[in-house]
Amino acid sequence: MSESFKALMASAVGERDYEVSFKEITEDDLPDLPVLVEVDYSTINYKDALAITKKGRIIRSFPMICGIDIAGKVISSDDDKWQTGDDIIVNGFGLSETEQGAYSRRQRVSADWLVKLPKGLSPRQAMAIGTAGYTAMLCVQALEDHGVKPQDGEILVSGATGGVGSIAIMILAKLGFSVVAVTGRMEHQDYLKSLGASDVIERGELDRDAKAMEKERWAGVVDCVGGKTLSTAIAQTKYNGTVTACGLAGGFALNSTVMPFILRGVKLIGIDSVMASISKRQKAWLRLAQDIDLDLLEQGITDIDFNDVPTACADLLEGRTKGRMVVKVN
Repeated sequence: MSESFKALMASAVGERDYEVSFKEITEDDLPDLPVLVEVDYSTINYKDALAITKKGRIIRSFPMICGIDIAGKVISSDDDKWQTGDDIIVNGFGLSETEQGAYSRRQRVSADWLVKLPKGLSPRQAMAIGTAGYTAMLCVQALEDHGVKPQDGEILVSGATGGVGSIAIMILAKLGFSVVAVTGRMEHQDYLKSLGASDVIERGELDRDAKAMEKERWAGVVDCVGGKTLSTAIAQTKYNGTVTACGLAGGFALNSTVMPFILRGVKLIGIDSVMASISKRQKAWLRLAQDIDLDLLEQGITDIDFNDVPTACADLLEGRTKGRMVVKVN
């Protein structure tokens, strides 16, 4: 009989409910996919917290191993693209939704989901970045692709103490942008300034009903919140500016008008990190290895014991965390 190991699993209870608990499983319980990996580290994202606390309908089938981020090593592969010992990252692709996830010492994954761990990053550092940081880099690249430059003016980052927001600030500041952070937790403004924010404003300044157009201020926006915050940010974006949208913690509705788009040429770019192409992922991870200040990243890491993942998920949703939480799975 194969060796057992621990996994954090969601199991159906009746037709409409489920429970999350640690279970002992074996490789025989893993999906029939070509690459077997040892999961060294994972992380805790907003989506993980929603799934594990049952505050959001993230999981689509049961039983389901939770966790959307993997950093580890290939144990064996039936696909020539990957060899035993390769250091890899997996983000998204339905992990913890429709595909078995990261919170397990071992997992089987598709060969088409893996990205090689970039030189200069350890598996722990990669998971401190995780889907949140990878999404932040997709936002930054979208701003760059649409011509936003440091000399064009301030960049607004909402949800700034969260994973995407905090890493977006770090990247943008290192690239020379002037970053204004938005947070509902002003007690963390010193922390946000230590990441590189030049100014911090209270969430209520944007989380309100906006006019169709307001005074121009932002050359670009990284919005991790959605809802009224995104509407106000669009109304305040400068002529030919770019707004990237990657989150909905503040709501999924968007109450806006066409006026910023047709009178100011504002561009609203949706950022999808789950099903992005491998080439886009590789480019983002290579840039992360280059543009992340690893000393600053280290200062924002909280190491989480595998057994404490459920508690940490609840803390994240209750606003008791900041920066990035790294889970040592193995």
